[in-house]
Amino acid sequence: MSQATLTINSRNYGAWSLRGWLLCKFAGLDFTVEVVDSNDPDARAELLLLSPSFLVPRLRHNDLVIWDTLAIGEYLHESLSRSLLPDDPKAKAFCRSVSGEVHSGFANLRSALPMNIKSRHPGFAVWAGAQADIDRIETIWNDCLAASGGPFLFGDHRTVADAMYAPDCTRLVSYDVKTGAVASEYVETILAMPELIEWTAAARLEPDDVEELEMEF
Repeated sequence: MSQATLTINSRNYGAWSLRGWLLCKFAGLDFTVEVVDSNDPDARAELLLLSPSFLVPRLRHNDLVIWDTLAIGEYLHESLSRSLLPDDPKAKAFCRSVSGEVHSGFANLRSALPMNIKSRHPGFAVWAGAQADIDRIETIWNDCLAASGGPFLFGDHRTVADAMYAPDCTRLVSYDVKTGAVASEYVETILAMPELIEWTAAARLEPDDVEELEMEF
């Protein structure tokens, strides 16, 4: 019997933790969750985007340890589900490209609009650098959904790309960011997933023991 444990940090603030958790859920992996203490200096450095190497989410599956989100997705696709990437080679390459863009980019968005599921900021003023990231994300979503027909970025089932962009859906709601109809409908689709509802409920129960986090971004 296989043993799988996913180590995460905050459910409320941990965008990368959410991505890894969704990948495990999408793949149908039977796993337990281990939460790093928010007082742990390494965990705090990750939440503040100050860590030189992100160590969560971290998946332990049998005798294997994987600490990179995209690597977790690739591993689960190859070894377990075969559904986290599209079957079509061109779509698969595009899925990897747009997922990798999240992994390596959108720094302005992450710093200016940190994930905070419990917070709401009506009329939030988005500065130009972050707006450029939002515009790029909306373009990606529009292109993917036009090509696939939705409701998810690459068709009727969830892929790595949907897991990678899920935290950005929560950001758009938290900071009252207005988008076009296609992007707005996609955000609603993602936030209505049972997995996101489960994660959000847990985030709302999380103690506010990192109360100064927003001020440090």
